[in-house]
Amino acid sequence: MAEKRAVLTELDPVWQRITEEAQTAVREEPLMGGLIHACVLHHKSIERALSYRFAAKLSSNEMSMVILREIGDEAFACDPYLAEAARADLMAVFERDPACHRLLQPILFFKGYQAMQAYRIGHWLWKQGRHDLSYFIQMRTSEIFGIDIHPAARIGKGIMIDHAHSIVIGETAVVGDNVSMLHSVTLGGTGKEEEDRHPKIGDGVLIGAGAKVLGNIKIGHCSRIAAGSVVLEDVPPCSTVAGVPAKIVGEAGCPQPSIEMDQILKS
Repeated sequence: MAEKRAVLTELDPVWQRITEEAQTAVREEPLMGGLIHACVLHHKSIERALSYRFAAKLSSNEMSMVILREIGDEAFACDPYLAEAARADLMAVFERDPACHRLLQPILFFKGYQAMQAYRIGHWLWKQGRHDLSYFIQMRTSEIFGIDIHPAARIGKGIMIDHAHSIVIGETAVVGDNVSMLHSVTLGGTGKEEEDRHPKIGDGVLIGAGAKVLGNIKIGHCSRIAAGSVVLEDVPPCSTVAGVPAKIVGEAGCPQPSIEMDQILKS
C-alpha cells in the first residue's frame, strides 16, 4: 500500500505542477524562499502541504501547530475525499478567478481556498463526533480568514469563494458541487428553532456579492443570484433572481453560471 501511494504521489500532475511553480517562484523572488519551502517544497504530497498550511494558519497559544498538524494528517489519511475536494476546489479557483494565474497562489495566499480546506477538516471532525474540536476550528477559521462556516454544514467540491470576506454558512446549510460565491454572502436561517433551517444550494449555482439566502429554501441547479439580493423563497433551476426580496428576472443565461462567472443582468 505504501508503494502504491508513493507511485500515485509521483504521478500526481496537480502536485507536480504546484512544486514546479513553487521552484520558479523561489528563483524569481528569493525572499519568499522560506515561506514557499515550508508550505510546499518540504512536502511530498498536496495532502501534507495542506495539513501544514492548516496548522500554520490556525495555531495559537490555545492550540499548538503540532497538535493541529496531527489533526490535519489524520483527517487526510482517514478520508480520501478531503484531498479529492481540495484538488477540485483548487482547480475551481484557478479556472474561475481571473486574478489566479498559478495553482500555487490559492495555497499560499487566497483565504477563501484556505478557509474551505479548514472547514473540510472541521467537518470531518464533526462527523467523527468530535464537536468541541470542530467548533474550535470554526472559531479560528473565522478569526483568521473572516469566514464563518458551521462544521455541520454540508458542502460539495469544486467550490470557489472569491475575495471571501464575511462569508457565513449556517449549520443545516447544504451546498452542491461547483458552486461559486463572492464576498459577504450569507446562507442563513430564520427563527430560533433547531430543525432544518438553512438554504439548500444546488450544483453550479453562482451567488453574487452581498447576497443573503435565508431559511430552509431550495436554490435550483445552475441558477444565478444577483449581488445584494435577499432570497426568501425557492428558486427554480437555471434561472436568475435579483432584488429585495429577490424575484425571478430571467433565465440563467448560460449552462454553468458558476463557471462562466457572468454577473451582468441582461435585459
